[in-house]
Amino acid sequence: MSAPTPQGDYPPLEGSARAFGTIALSAAVFMNVLDSSIANVSIPTIAGDLGVSTTQGTWVITSFAVANAITVPLTGWLTRYFGQVRLFLMATLLFVLSSWLCGFAWSFESLVFFRVLQGGVAGPMIPLSQALMLASYPRAKAGMALALWSMTILVGPIAGPLLGGWISDNYAWSWIFYINVPVGLLAAWGSWQIYKTRESTRSRLPIDGWGLGLLVVWVGALQVMLDKGKDLDWFASPLICILAVVSAITFVYFVIWELTARHPVVDLSLFALRNFTAGTVALSVAFGVFFGTVVLLPLWLQNTMGYTATWAGVAAAPVGILAIVLSPVVGKLVARHDPRLIATAAFLIFSLISWMRAQYNTQVDLYGVMLPTFIQGAAMAAFFIPLTTISLAGLSPERIPAAAGLTNFFRLVCGAFGTSITTTLWDDRAILHHARLTEIARPGEPAFDQLMNGLHNHGVDPLRGAALVDQVIHQQAYTISATDFFLASTFIFLFLIGLIWLARPYVRQPARADAAG
Repeated sequence: MSAPTPQGDYPPLEGSARAFGTIALSAAVFMNVLDSSIANVSIPTIAGDLGVSTTQGTWVITSFAVANAITVPLTGWLTRYFGQVRLFLMATLLFVLSSWLCGFAWSFESLVFFRVLQGGVAGPMIPLSQALMLASYPRAKAGMALALWSMTILVGPIAGPLLGGWISDNYAWSWIFYINVPVGLLAAWGSWQIYKTRESTRSRLPIDGWGLGLLVVWVGALQVMLDKGKDLDWFASPLICILAVVSAITFVYFVIWELTARHPVVDLSLFALRNFTAGTVALSVAFGVFFGTVVLLPLWLQNTMGYTATWAGVAAAPVGILAIVLSPVVGKLVARHDPRLIATAAFLIFSLISWMRAQYNTQVDLYGVMLPTFIQGAAMAAFFIPLTTISLAGLSPERIPAAAGLTNFFRLVCGAFGTSITTTLWDDRAILHHARLTEIARPGEPAFDQLMNGLHNHGVDPLRGAALVDQVIHQQAYTISATDFFLASTFIFLFLIGLIWLARPYVRQPARADAAG
């Protein structure tokens, strides 16, 4: 078998070819990221049409997430076997096919099966698009390449629920999957036209069957545990306990096996590199906290503050404005300045936003909600690009797919952890605050007696008055619980600043690289 030239040996793309390649890769990534969140708001509609409960309907989300989490860290091994371009094209076309099958699904079981297929083929797409994008630009413009790539990663999860809700309300839910078909076909055609002569080296390494099996078991068990834990009351459920034990044991065996195997399916030796470890951990933890906020804020607005789904979406929408506008600016700054400084600024902004939200009360208006959300867009643009740059700094081109796969895997896992931990702690803290507030909202307490007398004077009977008071306590308890999370987030982001400075100083490329682009 002939060995193609490694990606790193090809000259960077120039002019229209680079622009066209960037658009094609970005379209594929946007389609992928959008699909990971677009179905979330459509679950009640899908469940009703297919004759299952809403709780059962969440398997549409879980099945995609589990399959996706399993295949993302396999990107490096799959790339060595098939080649970057072939694997990216195969994954994109299979994603289009599985999307069409999801829309065509005739039963709930068939939909879940097709979502597993869709999530599995989606895994390598994001790391490979990142590697291909970096290979398309001169090394001196790597920051700009990551900036253009990251805009789709940042905006997709925000646009997904808005677009999914609009399609489900105005058309059939199947169209949330059908819209991928034209986008994916155009992205695949464009990518093939640009990258078909830029294939990476392939090597037919033996299949690490044990490593692959252990990976499937521990990641699958962990993802199901995180997705279903809250619904099943966590460790009060025997199923969750079994999943936790299975995941922990197989994870330990997986790490031992992969560190000693001759041809590991996942390159864990990357964690011996200080910059990769510091960048990946900081990026993953920050993404987990950020994603927890993305989940918590709309829940609080709808369940506690009385916002409709549409207005909750409007309140969250401004986050994408500065993220899109500033990403190219950050890309240029990364090429000229230490990315640790830029990431530090991002975490300081995140801390400020979290502190602003920690001051929320039940009287906050829409402007008070939207302002921190708008500012957060700047932090999103300024943390993703420099931390990715730190993680991949100094790696040879053939190791970038594996490194990008591992980084994205931990980002996805921390996002799942962030969602589960945030929603669970929000409920648990709300119960605690409700109990504490109830202690002072009882007969004999001056404030309570005064309120009840006022309600009685307005013709409200005692039973109805007690229900109104409990409603107010409920609203206050969940609001205080949300501010607890935001306050904790403030300190987590400050802690992460110290973590990123464990990375070695970033060495910029010599001046001759600038001339290449």
